[in-house]
Amino acid sequence: MYSKAYGIIQTFAPLHVGAAAGEESGNLNLIFRDQFTQTGVIPGSSIRGRMRSEMRRQKNEDEANKWYGKEAEAGKPDSTTESLVKFEYASIAWLPVFCPGQPIVWVTSPRLLKRYQRIASKNSGSPLKNLSVPAPYTASQTLKALDIEGQQKLFFNFGFLTIEKNANLLPWFPLREELPAVVVGDDEIAMIHDMALYRQSRVALEKDEKKAKKGAFFNTEALPEDTILAFPIALKDEKTGEKWQPFNGSDCADIYLGGLESIGFGHCEMTLFI
Repeated sequence: MYSKAYGIIQTFAPLHVGAAAGEESGNLNLIFRDQFTQTGVIPGSSIRGRMRSEMRRQKNEDEANKWYGKEAEAGKPDSTTESLVKFEYASIAWLPVFCPGQPIVWVTSPRLLKRYQRIASKNSGSPLKNLSVPAPYTASQTLKALDIEGQQKLFFNFGFLTIEKNANLLPWFPLREELPAVVVGDDEIAMIHDMALYRQSRVALEKDEKKAKKGAFFNTEALPEDTILAFPIALKDEKTGEKWQPFNGSDCADIYLGGLESIGFGHCEMTLFI
């Protein structure tokens, strides 16, 4: 049997989980995306690898193998073991987007909120258990939009968005802070997501002079700072009754996820609800 838990990730720096950096001319290092909403995700394998690394650093190899499974050994087909902790991918709950006059609005869509609701409703006491997912063009009470001819409007790079109603969206924010936010349609979130991504052009320089190597120009994209993601966890019953303690007894820790840590990417806060 498995018990349910979940985790929340808040990015403190741009987060790139996807294609590795290369030196091909014009290479764009894309992040991993959900196949339906085309919004950024963090694969469960990436989260598991980071958690294994944390436990190795804090405790020992045996504990890491116990909770996350023993890695395969060359020439030994039966050397692997089943992990006691299962991670699914992390999807966006709220994505910060630049909006003139705000200057930041957190955006989501009904499909993303439905997944977050399934993840967070792990017990009968969850505030999301019996709530209906907000309809598109519902804004939070903390959002102060422009009043144009009696209608509330937000201006994004692709045009104006009309807000149809305001509602209390506090239960939908994992960290219990109602931010200036709006829900958009599932058919619109991909376009807004691509507009919100952090992008950076990079070059590799010659070792002995400040000159770009030939063909060593490439771009990378990342989820922006203050993105909020959620992921489910399944915990297999441990025979001795020992509890999983990934952060040395704490439910919250600063960690690094993804790649490009050397240039300041990947700094996150992970909070576990077990």
